[in-house]
Amino acid sequence: MPTLRIVVAVVVAMLIALAALCVGQFPLSIREIAEVITGASSAQARTVLFELRLPRVLGAFLVGAALAASGAAYQNLFRNPLVSPDILGVTSGAALGAVIAMLLSVSFVWVQVSAFAGGLAAVALITALGTRLRGHEVTLTLVLIGVVVASLFGAAVALVKTWADPLQQLPAMTYWLTGSFAHVTRADLLPAAVLIVLALIPLVLLRWRMNVLSLADDEARALGLDVARMRLIVVVSATLMTATAVALCGVIGWVGLVIPHAVRAFAGAEFSRLLPLCVIGGGAFMVVIDTLARSVTATELPPGVLTAFIGSPVFIWLLARSAKVGAA
Repeated sequence: MPTLRIVVAVVVAMLIALAALCVGQFPLSIREIAEVITGASSAQARTVLFELRLPRVLGAFLVGAALAASGAAYQNLFRNPLVSPDILGVTSGAALGAVIAMLLSVSFVWVQVSAFAGGLAAVALITALGTRLRGHEVTLTLVLIGVVVASLFGAAVALVKTWADPLQQLPAMTYWLTGSFAHVTRADLLPAAVLIVLALIPLVLLRWRMNVLSLADDEARALGLDVARMRLIVVVSATLMTATAVALCGVIGWVGLVIPHAVRAFAGAEFSRLLPLCVIGGGAFMVVIDTLARSVTATELPPGVLTAFIGSPVFIWLLARSAKVGAA
């Protein structure tokens, strides 16, 4: 049964991706896509498919998969289904790195590099502070420090925006902070995919131990789990995925919160089943969001805004459904 669910999810995700390739300001039929693949189409159709639409679809899938997988890992680590990937300040750190790079008027590649470095630096700072502050429960300490550091980095982002050129730099910062796949190119996909896969591998290999990590620390140790080492692996893996996603497309919220919660509600909390379904479901969800963002209106909408509008009611519905199931 779990394998069947994964197969069905893969098929649905492939159909969604195919539909996304067809939809846009320059629509393509399935026949035209087949002609592009066989080389019998026009140059315009090839440009639309290979240079514009395919990189966006693949980029959206990678980002959605990374955010959903990291959200599932963090929720398991902190034993809280309301935890999201930015719980340890990854998003705030990446945002600060990106706006500083934009303030310096560097190329977009360096904006991505700076965002990636900022996200990793934020989590490194939070982890270092958490290990030095003794006398409190570790996960609670990490969460509290994460909230404080994220707030500090958010204030720093606001400060940098006040220094920006209001005609060029400030609109670019605002646009990036709401997320966009408009700048994703084929050259961006390979390094992003490599980093995300490398971060996923430890979670896949340790998927059975992740279930033990959801227990209290004393119970997990009694079952032979090295809790500190496991926690470090999860934090590094989830942080690497989140930082890569934010560096690729900007700040997009709700995916890492809603998708794991939805998958858990319908497929259970067993991590070996939860992780692949989150990867597939998160990727498909993000492809749908990006397709809507670039096709609903003549002006492209920020995906981060759409995820908030869609994610908020969906999450409320999931909470209501969970409450009914619990009452029954």
